Amino acid sequence: MISAIQTALSGLMAASKRVEASASNIANLQTVGSLEDANNPPYTPLTVQQQSLKGSDGQGFGVKAEFAPKNPAFVPAYEPDSPFANGDGIVGAPNVDLAEEAANLIIAKASYKASAAVMKTASEMEDALLRSFDKRI
Repeated sequence: MISAIQTALSGLMAASKRVEASASNIANLQTVGSLEDANNPPYTPLTVQQQSLKGSDGQGFGVKAEFAPKNPAFVPAYEPDSPFANGDGIVGAPNVDLAEEAANLIIAKASYKASAAVMKTASEMEDALLRSFDKRI
């Protein structure tokens, strides 16, 4: 039972990372920067990379989720009034797609719900096992 709870907990944490990345990307959607000045770069959007965790016996132990920079991080945009604009009026704008971020939030919500349901079921099974054990003693 502990393994199921640990696996589900790793899923909850991965879903939380996905929400955190999307929230950061949406909040910084218009954080432009210079294409030429390394001290004033545009915001670098985040993605989440997940990796399956397996033991030496090949059995799964959940997932590991880490932030990674989106590639390409920014796209050129025309904003001649920006203090970061080059001579042609071009700035670096974060490569953030609101539709993609909305989809990531929906996926994170479904993943979170599924992991929470696994934790609840594992806990209920453990309680039932302990009750049946108590009846025998």
